[in-house]
Amino acid sequence: MRRSILFIACLYFCSTTFGQEYEIGVSLGGTNYVGDIGSTSYINPNKLAGTVFFKYNYNPRVALKATFSYLPIAGDDAKAGSHFRNNRGLSFSNTINEVALGLEFNFYEFDISSEDKSWTPYILVELAAFNYGIIIGETETVNKNKTVLALPIGIGFKSKLIGNLAFSLETKFRYTFEDDLDFISDNNLDFNIEGNSNDWYMFTGVSIIYTFGRPACYTKGL
Repeated sequence: MRRSILFIACLYFCSTTFGQEYEIGVSLGGTNYVGDIGSTSYINPNKLAGTVFFKYNYNPRVALKATFSYLPIAGDDAKAGSHFRNNRGLSFSNTINEVALGLEFNFYEFDISSEDKSWTPYILVELAAFNYGIIIGETETVNKNKTVLALPIGIGFKSKLIGNLAFSLETKFRYTFEDDLDFISDNNLDFNIEGNSNDWYMFTGVSIIYTFGRPACYTKGL
């Protein structure tokens, strides 16, 4: 009877303190941008990029995620789907460094120690601060860096790989409040050709995830 009570108490403890499980991981993939130059496809990776992240699993459905991302972006009118941009022939490249914090929501309970909870699709909502280069000036241009906010929204799928390792496939869309990731803005009057909508940047990649810190009640043989 005493062992039964301890077992039930341990199951309850595990279900409410799953946040003792942590994850660290790295992602490798590609970025693309949507703005005033180049292609307008929202999923069209064309520059190699990477991220590192840390997650605190509050429970089997919700995790708090912190991410640092190195995201080069580029646009080329030659690869656009409109004749106007093809004929215009502009191109650019920039580099984004991003720090983000947000919540990851699993569609199903995710627990790599369980045979029937070892995979799930998920969505991700974050708030990000990112730094990138800008050009200011009319007759003389000045290169500067700028740090602003973005709202990333992601979708993905993750599954157990082997042991404490898992993998995920993810696409994340960042809506920005800026219109100068491609150097086209009112501040650069010599290069202000459209500038009527804010820019987006995206990352699509695969992640390898290492899980640790699982509560003792999840070990075999209890």
